[in-house]
Amino acid sequence: MQVILLERVAKLGQMGDVVEVRPGFARNYLLRQGKALTASDANIKSFEARKAQLEANNLETRKEAEAMGARLDGQKFVVIRQASDGGALYGSVTPRDAADAATEAGFTISRKQVEIPRPIKELGLHSVSVSLHPEVQITITLNVARSNEEAELQAAGKSIQEQAAEEQAAADFEIAELFDDIGGAADDDDQPRIDG
Repeated sequence: MQVILLERVAKLGQMGDVVEVRPGFARNYLLRQGKALTASDANIKSFEARKAQLEANNLETRKEAEAMGARLDGQKFVVIRQASDGGALYGSVTPRDAADAATEAGFTISRKQVEIPRPIKELGLHSVSVSLHPEVQITITLNVARSNEEAELQAAGKSIQEQAAEEQAAADFEIAELFDDIGGAADDDDQPRIDG
């Protein structure tokens, strides 16, 4: 099925391009979202008449998206989740969670704008793409932690696993030191006494 694009669509084409797509994709996404029209002679003439207005609207929305992107790009947002001691989440972090975290911080983005390539299923810092406009992509960082204290540790560059390993090593060292002290006292008791 041939459609004429009313805006830039990633991996498909620019505004005004006539492209061949599958009928289901055209009906269920492009036409329903207002991103395209069927490529009939009447629609092509209608597009040519409205092209200047559509380009002006696209330029205006792109400028707004670029302004917001300048403020939002590189921001870090904390997402608190329950997780095991090994750092595996009980569930996953979704685009909705990322959008909610950004909204709480005063930015307006929808879950449809957030692109998480694979589900986030462990604690740590994760980079996430946000598409503010078909021509404006930015990256934000999600700090997934069990508490705000852990989030601060992760932001400082320490992972939860490293922190747990350090605490375990310190505990092991204290136990070893305690046994050395006990062992040294036992060695003193085993020595024969020489009374003189």
